[in-house]
Amino acid sequence: MMNSSYSAQNIQVLKGLEAVRKRPGMYIGTTGIEGLHHLVYEVVDNSVDEAMQGHCDTILVVLEANDVIRVEDNGRGIPVDIHPTEQVSALELVMTRLHAGGKFDKKSYKVSGGLHGVGVSVVNALSEWCEAFVFSNGKVHTQRYKQGIVQGSTAEVAGAALAPWAVSRLEAGIVNGDADGPAVAENASKLGNRGTVIRFRADASIFESITYNFDVLSNRLRELAFLNKGLAITIRDERLTNPKVHEFSFEGGVKSFVEYLNENKTVLHHTPVFFDGRREDSGGEVEVECAIQYNDGFNEIMYSFVNDINTREGGTHLVGFKSALTRTLNEYLKKSKLTKKLDEGLSGDDVREGLTAVLSVKVPDPQFEGQTKGKLGNPEVRGIVESVVNEQLELFFDRHPDIINHILEKSVLAARARIAARQARDATRRKNAMDSAGLPGKLADCSEKDPALCELFIVEGDSAGGSAKMGRNRRYQAILSLFGKMLNVEKTRIEKVITNEKLQPIIASIGAGCGVEFDVAKIRYHKIIIMADADVDGSHIRTLLLTFFYRYMTALIERGNVYLAMPPLYRLSYGKKTFYAYDDAEKDRILAESGRDPEKVAVQRYKGLGEMNPDQLWETTMDPEKRNIIQVHLDDAVEAERIFSTLMGENVAPRREFIEENALLVANLDV
Repeated sequence: MMNSSYSAQNIQVLKGLEAVRKRPGMYIGTTGIEGLHHLVYEVVDNSVDEAMQGHCDTILVVLEANDVIRVEDNGRGIPVDIHPTEQVSALELVMTRLHAGGKFDKKSYKVSGGLHGVGVSVVNALSEWCEAFVFSNGKVHTQRYKQGIVQGSTAEVAGAALAPWAVSRLEAGIVNGDADGPAVAENASKLGNRGTVIRFRADASIFESITYNFDVLSNRLRELAFLNKGLAITIRDERLTNPKVHEFSFEGGVKSFVEYLNENKTVLHHTPVFFDGRREDSGGEVEVECAIQYNDGFNEIMYSFVNDINTREGGTHLVGFKSALTRTLNEYLKKSKLTKKLDEGLSGDDVREGLTAVLSVKVPDPQFEGQTKGKLGNPEVRGIVESVVNEQLELFFDRHPDIINHILEKSVLAARARIAARQARDATRRKNAMDSAGLPGKLADCSEKDPALCELFIVEGDSAGGSAKMGRNRRYQAILSLFGKMLNVEKTRIEKVITNEKLQPIIASIGAGCGVEFDVAKIRYHKIIIMADADVDGSHIRTLLLTFFYRYMTALIERGNVYLAMPPLYRLSYGKKTFYAYDDAEKDRILAESGRDPEKVAVQRYKGLGEMNPDQLWETTMDPEKRNIIQVHLDDAVEAERIFSTLMGENVAPRREFIEENALLVANLDV
């Protein structure tokens, strides 16, 4: 019989940073690649907090060899004197204690992104090793840690015992083009001999991978540079023979951010609308900074930040902005001749069609949901943002009647399109109600009813669709065949999308609506797999479908429900043995390893999925035990937006430039 005693001896007390190592997901969200990069952001955020107080204007992030990260700034430096009650250095407290920091009393930091005081200590806990350096008054103090545990007291260290990068910084700052090291960006030379350096190697026993993606980090640092006018941020990749360097510094701040987002779009007004304002609150002064610019597209691009933290799930500040924008434009519509063209007022979606906006607020005591800070909860911030936006928009539009007229014309067209889309949806629902199943005829559905177990293959061509239907596992795999040219939704309003004969079957099969009505909780399949040929036409189909999902079913990509099938390019047979190769390198390897005369090996190059019979398609592309599929991730929304606009928009020049820059990166593409 199992011992069911439960007493005080069963209660564990985790000391120091043990809790972080025991449950890392509670502190950084995940131990996957996102969590790994989050470590860097936590350290950088501390440097940015120094910049927000006016004590730092330069940050350097270095990807060293062996998966080591180094983050440097020229701020005040973490204090190294002995804490009066804890009797250890302030540096040791900050690095090894949760909720220890200078961001609680509102004196050292009026506003901060890292308010919980757990950021750098969590990084320390989740690192194989970590070391901190504090540069101040011509001296360097350092302390080293192993899995969050102190390896010695904070101590001053002489130049001879320092690494070359630290010596050069202490003596004369980092010199551009130093002969003893890699070429260094100009921004990095401004660091000088004051500030903090955190250097660490993530613990490979905790993370799935400890290899960093330069572009992912670079995109986040660019974002931070936009949000902090004049702050210079450099990222350097020393893992390469010729170090890759990106430098970011934007004097225009969020205004430059909006211009960057609209770079490849046709804008309705050349200069973004920019405004800022301050309001006193019981917790202190709240600062609001915003830039907006409309383009001739049909999609809304909106980013909101609190103390430089990207609030991807929005919050009260974003609610206040949206409410103010809708009310302001409706007030101007009442005074406009355009009101005669509309029987009802403008909705929030109407006034945000074609809008690109960046909202950044600084809040002394933000109430975030969770350590990853995805949503702001302060109720008072809504009213503050709403007041500032109402006041500033009215001032701007009164001075620029031409701009408000252009915006109103677009909003009215959007409203009329919304009404037409509503009528189209109603017609579609009535049609589906007459059809008992309500599912398209092209769909060969599966018998399983649990969406978590179901897969939908969207297959290019009737021939490939036929093979897929015969080769599939009917219990949990559904097949939807596509035919004809797919609609480019980047250039199309919603009413055209939901009535399009090529897209209607996809919308109906997934079963969760489309656009603003899309509800990811209602999807009928948790794996939606695009299966197209490995040629130019197939790539075009994939891009068009991904554009559709990104624009009108965004949550599918955000949640990782969309996949790309990877059918083989070659079938190699010798006697009764058969091998499949997914690229030329694998084909050559199979031929080399066969140990036979290649002339005796029959090599078939598949020109399309239609050339594969059902059992071959199942074995190579559909069998969960053997297939290769790629999950589509949305690592960086800003860059995703720019890429879709570049590839699928109407401006030819940026698309040609993108293709020329990336053509050599594409492999196994038939032309």
